[in-house]
Amino acid sequence: MVFSSLLFVYLFLPCCLFFYFLSRSIRARNVILLVFSLVFYAWTNPKYILLLVAMVFINWVCAIGIDSNGRKRVRKRWLVIDLIGCLTILGIFKYLGFASSILRSFTGFPKEIIDIALPIGISFYTFQLISYTIDVYRDEIPAERNFFIVLLYAGLFHQCIAGPIVRYQDVADEIEYRTIDSDELARGVTRFAVGLAKKTLLANTCAKVFDQLVPLDSVSQCSALALWLGMLFFMFQIYLDFSAYSDMAIGMGLMTGFHFRENFNYPYTGNSVTDFWRRWHISLSTFFRDYVYIPLGGNRCSKGRQIFNLFIVWFLTGMWHGASTNYIMWGLFFFVFLVLEKLFLLDVLSGLPKLFGHIYMLIVVFFGWIIFKFEDIGLMGTVFKGMFCANGNSFTSYETGTIFMNYIFFIVLCIVAVTPFIKELGRLLNKIGSKYKGMLIFKSAIDVVAPVVLLILSTMALAGNSYNPFLYFQF
Repeated sequence: MVFSSLLFVYLFLPCCLFFYFLSRSIRARNVILLVFSLVFYAWTNPKYILLLVAMVFINWVCAIGIDSNGRKRVRKRWLVIDLIGCLTILGIFKYLGFASSILRSFTGFPKEIIDIALPIGISFYTFQLISYTIDVYRDEIPAERNFFIVLLYAGLFHQCIAGPIVRYQDVADEIEYRTIDSDELARGVTRFAVGLAKKTLLANTCAKVFDQLVPLDSVSQCSALALWLGMLFFMFQIYLDFSAYSDMAIGMGLMTGFHFRENFNYPYTGNSVTDFWRRWHISLSTFFRDYVYIPLGGNRCSKGRQIFNLFIVWFLTGMWHGASTNYIMWGLFFFVFLVLEKLFLLDVLSGLPKLFGHIYMLIVVFFGWIIFKFEDIGLMGTVFKGMFCANGNSFTSYETGTIFMNYIFFIVLCIVAVTPFIKELGRLLNKIGSKYKGMLIFKSAIDVVAPVVLLILSTMALAGNSYNPFLYFQF
């Protein structure tokens, strides 16, 4: 089941909220959320519920083992058991086929590659559970004795399958004690409606236009302009798609009393690659910073060691996104630019107008998304060559020009959507409303009408499109 489906929007979520608000105690509400979360996760393939429960059980037992012992050696032993258990399960389901294919290319063994279906969201809830156990080991939080609380934390349908990666210490109090007021409920509904619209009206349209411009079975025949435009639409799509899911997760959290941290902060407005990664998928970047980069030594070591630490982080970042060579290349691509910025590029950019840094960042990220998009390395090379007419292809074509003219205003709309323009406009209206009552009434009317309009438009878009999964489900 996906958030952007009529089944979820008009049946699953309303039923969950109905029974949730019908319940009076936090314990009863937690039971409702847990039941609906397990149904949500089991919708596609019920057997993977066993995997989720097993992962939670491992972390629950190991966290209690850590918390119950004062001896550092014993605590570390429990932590190692936990990490081996979690990463082994993740490795089997996500990387065994990839590792087997590499082994066969060198040794000819095994003859057949084992094809294991990837459980939805396994990377997200694995990292979430690992962060919980490590935080217990660091004495930042006590271990939770109630297994079902940990299961709710890891399996909450708001963010279980595509993030954001939530740390237990951020929601521990809210799991046990939380309240909901009408203002936060309204903000949650609005945030959900905005995310749904971003997905159904913008991200899905970007995907459709990309497929028109860059048909994968005839990439070498695409005009250069078609490839440039196609990747521009993919650049829009991946942000709008992923941030839409985070918007909906945060919105549903607000509806039920949870406050998840922001996962995106308008990354395409950054002034460097470093700035981009402070704004993109913040929960994942924070995870690698706190649980890999800093434990390796972070910045508190020699330059050479810092570069090595960054290499490990970005190699793992690429691997986390998928068991394919292109994801590793993508991670190391950004590693190179982040190292260059650390060594001298940031100093150079600081002496230039911000526009130069912004353009440089967009160019780097644009080409990074090409590496990310194409798992087939040969196909990726064809795209790169075609963008510079090196496939014997033309610069443009009648079809490309027609598509561009048909979607030129949509491109402008996407540019507005990936910037804080609407957010800043809202702040301006609030500021004016504090001085002029008429403007305040107008802004209040917009706050009420906008979510309804977005929901109606999203419903119309979904009516003829029953399958529109989020890009990050595969990770």
